[in-house]
Amino acid sequence: MTNAPAEFKLGQIGTRPEICAVYGGSRHSGGIVPSRKPKNVTLFSDHEVGQQFGYHDGWLAEEDEIGPVFEYTGAGKKGDQTFGGDYGKGNSAVLHHGRDGRTLRLFVAVGTVEGTDTKLHRYVGAFELDKRTPYVVREGLDEDGLRRRVIVFRLRPVGTVQHDPEDEIPPAETTVARLVPANTTESKLVEPEKNTTKETKRAAVPETIAKRREGELSDAFEAHLTTLGHEVRRFQIRIKGKTGTLLSDLYDVTDHVLYEVKGTHRREAVRMALGQLLDYSRYTRTDDHPEPPRRAVVLPGLPDEDLRELLAEHEIVVVRPSGDTFLGVPSSLN
Repeated sequence: MTNAPAEFKLGQIGTRPEICAVYGGSRHSGGIVPSRKPKNVTLFSDHEVGQQFGYHDGWLAEEDEIGPVFEYTGAGKKGDQTFGGDYGKGNSAVLHHGRDGRTLRLFVAVGTVEGTDTKLHRYVGAFELDKRTPYVVREGLDEDGLRRRVIVFRLRPVGTVQHDPEDEIPPAETTVARLVPANTTESKLVEPEKNTTKETKRAAVPETIAKRREGELSDAFEAHLTTLGHEVRRFQIRIKGKTGTLLSDLYDVTDHVLYEVKGTHRREAVRMALGQLLDYSRYTRTDDHPEPPRRAVVLPGLPDEDLRELLAEHEIVVVRPSGDTFLGVPSSLN
């Protein structure tokens, strides 16, 4: 028997059986616990476990115009994390919680019951996924110490939640930019049931369409560079004093060129690409190329003349598709 309350209050501590007795789901294992009745997805976060795999769930110190974000790492200890398979079922439940009418309930481990190995968990509150960027993908380690893709969900509070300083992500002590595989991106993951008619109609907004085109354009350009014999990667960047992690678009290792890809050549997209290139290029250097990289933006078409002049003033080249090839690719260093 469990002494579970009718509902957990913010900051209230309980064991997994007590928590699942209230919010449903398996009382035995898994960091992501879906329940159909009641409609919840309970998320268990453990800072000690995260440190073993080189990640840290928690609040980002840098809030945007919407408010705070709690980063929560997906399920799967071995190999790339996905939305399919046994571990992927939990990730899929988080991704589609809104469609399924489920609430995300977050608990953080805070020790064990005295004299036992039974873990205690503190209730942080109810959440939903960030509607603009529900998750990002980064490179991390699996349980064998091998590098793999990791899904990091971006949780937004629903109502009042507990923001405990102990749950904040530690800021980076130094600025580190590390080369990661080019497929370290959400566009490379297959999301189950994503292409149903109902979901496609609901998602067919300009921002989503541009994002889809951006992924397709990025894939095509990456394939083009690879066909030319170039090594293509990305940079994963953590900046000193900040808690967030940045991921650049494509980086041509062979020719030391940093690319930003956009799914539209409208003014706002070009201006964003300009800012991202100026920002990322400060950190994207290697032992073979200690100097700043050359910079280029990949667009589906030519932007207006004044935008081309703006990019040229900052020595940024415009690359665009033309049939089966791409025009404007910077000439090889060799």
